[in-house]
Amino acid sequence: MTEDEASGLARHDLLLIDPESWGRLLAGRLDLDGVPHLADWARRGWPVIVRRRDPGEPMDHIPAGLPLPPSAGKRRIGLAIPPAAASRHAPVPLERARMTAPEAWRPVVDGVMALGREYRLVPHVFGSLLWQALTGLPYLGPGSDLDLLWPVSGPVDPHFLQALARIEAGAPMRLDGEIVLPDGAGINWRELLDAPEGGTVLCKGRESLGLRPAASFLREAVP
Repeated sequence: MTEDEASGLARHDLLLIDPESWGRLLAGRLDLDGVPHLADWARRGWPVIVRRRDPGEPMDHIPAGLPLPPSAGKRRIGLAIPPAAASRHAPVPLERARMTAPEAWRPVVDGVMALGREYRLVPHVFGSLLWQALTGLPYLGPGSDLDLLWPVSGPVDPHFLQALARIEAGAPMRLDGEIVLPDGAGINWRELLDAPEGGTVLCKGRESLGLRPAASFLREAVP
């Protein structure tokens, strides 16, 4: 990956790291010595996820990370990846992860996918369901959320947000996640739904964090 390609990455983008570079990365992180699953992570073809940059991190590296499963302490591992060591991994649509979800979740998953088709939106997974689907390790537990990213190409229909809230009201788990704007910034879908008239919502970018008017992201509702 070139530096220009790396500059276009957004939060939650997935990256593959070549195993040789991964080995060098771990060799320089004595704090990660012996941490479960890490030694073979890249060799198994498991990705890392792009995150917001922490203060003081090198600007010429990609801020990324991965979570460990509960059996390994749920530790979140922060990494700084040289662009040349990384390549893109495709996002994981909810449809692909459906069979990884607990059986009790599947009617909700099916309802969410149907809602996406109705509004021509394709939900992607992150969080515990993503990592269990990709690695086969046991990330999901009784308190897990269904974490979803909803990439959009323009304003969001308020009716979509209302329908998503109705699905959550009857779900055995919390439906968490973000509307992902064309510039890669993310807005919590529930905050956008609940924003008062004239209110603002928090937009999270890879290098930025700020409040923007909620109305600027919503399509005018048609009765």
